[in-house]
Amino acid sequence: MKAAVVTSFAEPLQIQDRPVPEPGTGQLLVRIEASGLCHTDIHAAHGDWPVKPTPPFVPGHEGVGVVEAVGAGVNHRLVGDRVALPWLGRACGHCEYCVRGWETLCGEQQNTGYSIDGGFAEYAVADATYAVPVPAGVSPVDAAPLTCAGLTTYKAVKVAGIRPTERVAVFGIGGLGHLAVQYAKIVGGTVIAVDVEDSKLEMASDLGADHVINAGKVDPLQAVEALGGADVAIVLAVVPHVFETAFAALRRGGRLVCVGLPPESDGPMALPIFPTVLKGISVIGSIVGTRQDLAEVFELHARGRTRVIAETRKLDEVNDAIGDVLAGRTPARIVFEI
Repeated sequence: MKAAVVTSFAEPLQIQDRPVPEPGTGQLLVRIEASGLCHTDIHAAHGDWPVKPTPPFVPGHEGVGVVEAVGAGVNHRLVGDRVALPWLGRACGHCEYCVRGWETLCGEQQNTGYSIDGGFAEYAVADATYAVPVPAGVSPVDAAPLTCAGLTTYKAVKVAGIRPTERVAVFGIGGLGHLAVQYAKIVGGTVIAVDVEDSKLEMASDLGADHVINAGKVDPLQAVEALGGADVAIVLAVVPHVFETAFAALRRGGRLVCVGLPPESDGPMALPIFPTVLKGISVIGSIVGTRQDLAEVFELHARGRTRVIAETRKLDEVNDAIGDVLAGRTPARIVFEI
């Protein structure tokens, strides 16, 4: 099978011919139809984070495809089912976090495209318990970005506890941000989209944003304050100073939801203690979402409540695609059709 493989953090991905894997006990063999390119895949390929994957490995945690074979002990997935392979490749299932419905905090989890091979390949094996069914009416090209970009922003909106009419500032409009705008609107938020690209802000307006701010042309803090400040700021950018600006833009009782993960080399976010305490600010870390969250994301899309903005590429173009994402030349998500 063809696969895009990280062989070194200092080298481009290699397109290799690998054997088709065989599903073990409790596993599925999935023929990948589409796989989205997430910024996390780029961080993985470059070894940007403190806990690094071990080359060689196949990235990709937005893989969607059809079950070709099932391993021993699998009786709840059938050959021919379409499934998604999310970041949470598997968890222990019995720790306090798994039992409480926070499986994404499990200390024994394995992550697709990071600690186990992912969807940048023609075939992948997946834990049958953690592969999520894709409902009829959701195309593979749409389902792929929803598997992480949709899931991650949907969860961020959930944990923010947004109330109708609250002002929600989304910092970073792209693969994640264009979906965050839509989920914030679904729960009744008044959305402020912040980015440095006019084309992305135009996309945000088309998707329902009430206000747009080009942070490359005006001071975003002053612009948000002129609108009355934000009750919630969801930060999807990967630059620490954006988190600090978003914090400063919050009203009393506001919530800062941290989602984007900057490279370790970019340093920490500065968090001022006095405003945090005196204004009653909550700082919330939000990490992807559960299988149930992803089922809800798919259901919303199947009902026509969300739109995915994506462009398709071939897997052979993976390195060019990474370059385009890093240069900001893509409107939202890139999806590899495999």
